[in-house]
Amino acid sequence: MKALVKRQYLLPFFLITSLFFLWGAAHSILDVLNKHFQNVIPGMTHAHSSMVQVMFYLGYFVMAIPAGIVIDRRGYRTGVVTGLLLYGIGALMFWPGAQIMSFNFFLASLFVIACGLVFLETAANPYVTELGDKETAASRLNLAQSFNGLGCVCGPLFGGLLLFSDAEGAESRIALPYVVMAAVALSVAIAFTRIKLPEIPHKVEKVDEATGSKLAHLLHNKAFLFGIVALLSYEVSEISINSFFINYVSDGGWMNPRDASIALSFGGLGLFMMGRVVGSLLMQHVGTERVLSICAVCTFLCTFVVMLNMGMFSLIALVLVYVFESIMFPTIFALSLRGLGSLTKRASSLLMMTPIGGAIGPLLMGMVADASSMSVAFIIPLIGFANVLAYAFAQRKEHTA
Repeated sequence: MKALVKRQYLLPFFLITSLFFLWGAAHSILDVLNKHFQNVIPGMTHAHSSMVQVMFYLGYFVMAIPAGIVIDRRGYRTGVVTGLLLYGIGALMFWPGAQIMSFNFFLASLFVIACGLVFLETAANPYVTELGDKETAASRLNLAQSFNGLGCVCGPLFGGLLLFSDAEGAESRIALPYVVMAAVALSVAIAFTRIKLPEIPHKVEKVDEATGSKLAHLLHNKAFLFGIVALLSYEVSEISINSFFINYVSDGGWMNPRDASIALSFGGLGLFMMGRVVGSLLMQHVGTERVLSICAVCTFLCTFVVMLNMGMFSLIALVLVYVFESIMFPTIFALSLRGLGSLTKRASSLLMMTPIGGAIGPLLMGMVADASSMSVAFIIPLIGFANVLAYAFAQRKEHTA
């Protein structure tokens, strides 16, 4: 069995993997903010509170291509340091935002954080895929992404205990987790300025003059375009479910928002992290395409059960969604980059535009929930998972052909 990471790349792998935790925490704490703003701002609807996700993931869409250009020209380390600085600045903006308690100021802060995360993810995801053999790329990225899952566990746990506390003044503590994240991000940025990350050499491929630039060349690659659609669909589904998990559980009367945030951390996102670890191991023995296909089928079925609103069965199905969806992002990402060579960095920046699905999905889901019910609103992630299922079957068919 081939080594997951080449020996000469072990240190860079561990350093880059530490970044996955940082953006996992930044993503998952949004799910607590969504419900928190509904509680503290009078008249805040599901659709209005989803602007937290809209502004955050809009940052991904706006900054993805500029981040790809910077990383393509200046290298992975420049991308990482730039991302950490923007992350830290955006997180620090929560402090003045908490003093004036302005929803719009918080949205601006989240936008800046997201711009930083685009640089981090555009650099880290493809870099991890290249620190070993191509055959183990998806498994290696799933292992690194398991630390993202750990950050996802800590985000709502820390945020939920602070913001849903019964203690007086709990609503004013919104800045505290972000100030902590800013301190960590800026400290790591300083560390990375003193560390040299080896650039992975690629065999430069001639790009046909008829297709022109790297961007045009990628847009003529049907397999890559299908990967973008699948990843966008996954983002719509995954972020929509995270955004309204606390609403679904608390509105259903199973637990209060504080307990629901803890359930999200350990029940949902904890299983999400474990799923990535187990998935990484399975892919080394079963095959990447087969694991993705099985998980896509199970995720679609579980989401359908949630939409049927079958009481405890639906709640169990909701938790199981986190297990089966866990391997989707890193697996689709790795499969989409397979064989792109010198186009990898630019392709990665295009793939990092797909989190715009996090702006679309929660907004649509919130509108459906306001018009009908939270369970019916799960039709939005169901459609997204159907697209992922189609991609998984196409990849498996191509692999076995």
